[in-house]
Amino acid sequence: MSLYLSRLTIARTPTTAALRALIDPSPASEDSGFRDPARGRMMDAHHRLLWAVFADSPDRTRDFLWRAEGQGRFYVLSARPPVADGAGLFEPPEIKTFDPDLRPDDRLAFVLRANATRARIDPAAPEKRGRRVDVVMDLLYGLPSGRVSDERRLARDAAADMAGRRWLEDRAGTAGFAVEQLAVTSYTVVPLPRHVGGRRQQPQFGVLDMTGEIRVVDPEVFMARIAEGFGRARAFGCGLMLIRRA
Repeated sequence: MSLYLSRLTIARTPTTAALRALIDPSPASEDSGFRDPARGRMMDAHHRLLWAVFADSPDRTRDFLWRAEGQGRFYVLSARPPVADGAGLFEPPEIKTFDPDLRPDDRLAFVLRANATRARIDPAAPEKRGRRVDVVMDLLYGLPSGRVSDERRLARDAAADMAGRRWLEDRAGTAGFAVEQLAVTSYTVVPLPRHVGGRRQQPQFGVLDMTGEIRVVDPEVFMARIAEGFGRARAFGCGLMLIRRA
């Protein structure tokens, strides 16, 4: 399967300037805490914006992964190149085929933004399908809630690092690679606008940003998993692992 890695940049035109608050909302300030509604609005807007270059038919389903880099820039991995943007929202895209020549034991640096979850099994009913839970919040379960204290912040940072490492290592064996180094650079709980999915309750999910180094074990399996993406919330900019030679 052919893959394309594209870099898309929002155009600097009077039209996009007038629409900027809608198509590229400002993120929250750095001291907004770990629950970030502004980031949720931004991810939802970007999710809709990228359809401008990938929804080439009314019945098209999402078949691409994307990552926001800030300043109106995005990386997109797709099985087909982006289509012409008739609305002029983007600059001409930079597109290249994505077919790295990987061999076993190659070492790659990576960055990954992921919604990491696991199935929590009810001990009273182990035969039932487990409920999906955020891996960080699952580790934090039982700590006092309410106002964020220094103690809880430290516990949250430690839980994010431990849970993120464990989550990616658990998936590495079936994804054709091994984790050599990993650091969690941020963890945020992102509430989405209430209209998303037509739900009454406000949906939200955790976002882990990870960086590090991996070792390729099975190049074919690894590339298939890169194309599929990691974790959930892929429609909202999670799951795309960017790699380069270490």
